[in-house]
Amino acid sequence: MEFKDYYAIMGVARNATADQIKQAYRKLARKYHPDVSKEKDAEARFKEIGEAYEVLRDAEKRAAYDQLGSGPPPGQEFRPPPDWGSGFEFRGAGQPGPGEREFAYSGDASEFFETLFGRAGFAGGPRRRPRDRGEDHHARVMVDLEAALEGGTRTLTLRVPEVGADGVPKLIDRTLNVKIPRGIQAGQHIRLAGQGETIPGAASPGDLFLEVAFAPHRLYRPDGRDLNFDLPVAPWEAALGANITVPTPGGPVELRIPAGSKGGTRLRLRGRGLPSSPPGDLYATLQLVLPPADDAAARSAYEAFASAVPFNPRAGFGA
Repeated sequence: MEFKDYYAIMGVARNATADQIKQAYRKLARKYHPDVSKEKDAEARFKEIGEAYEVLRDAEKRAAYDQLGSGPPPGQEFRPPPDWGSGFEFRGAGQPGPGEREFAYSGDASEFFETLFGRAGFAGGPRRRPRDRGEDHHARVMVDLEAALEGGTRTLTLRVPEVGADGVPKLIDRTLNVKIPRGIQAGQHIRLAGQGETIPGAASPGDLFLEVAFAPHRLYRPDGRDLNFDLPVAPWEAALGANITVPTPGGPVELRIPAGSKGGTRLRLRGRGLPSSPPGDLYATLQLVLPPADDAAARSAYEAFASAVPFNPRAGFGA
């Protein structure tokens, strides 16, 4: 995916103020508007300029975008960090001013924009609240899987955009102690009443909604209320069958490996996933692990096995 340098597209410095960005947009929009421009690439440039302005005019998007720096060297593929979008507290983008075109990111946006802001939840923003109440804020937060398995309080730090005296947005940290409900699933929200925007004279502040995502776990991969993990097994355990002890969130349990199992086979431990009503299941995917032939005894054992059990794993290739 190509990295988009929105500052270069707009022809402004990275420390440009909101007014400078607006002036640059209006100038470029007049030059490349498809209805009046004679430039051969006017429509494509107009869309590109609109996309850049959608990001740089909005304090939340701009502050988040700035965290990427100047991007990779030219010609090198760009991929956002795995936890992109986590920890940014944001609200809906402001409405376009007079004479400004609202950027239609759905269908018009580049892959770069959709990957960053569509998936991270910035695109579109939350719906507006009544005037006598502050606007709701949103953030996507990474929590450890144990928080969902056991419940409990976690200290979370959010990055909140704030426009400085120089007119350039920057991120400041906001720390919250958040109670994580037992059994919460990825994609579900925690509502913190009154923790959103505060408007002078408003009857009440908005709320803060935290969308939960799970940090990588050393064993388990969540899928809704179910959990998955890879279970290493020896070839003889898979071929002959075995009873082995496996870890589960509730403690070790004995699992029966059926004789003749193959690598990739999934075995279910009912009710051993995330706590819920009903609880999720835990799925073990068998991964065959070969012992190394790193000494004379091991090599001799492999040679004896090869002689005793004629086997061609590539028989299906044909002649």
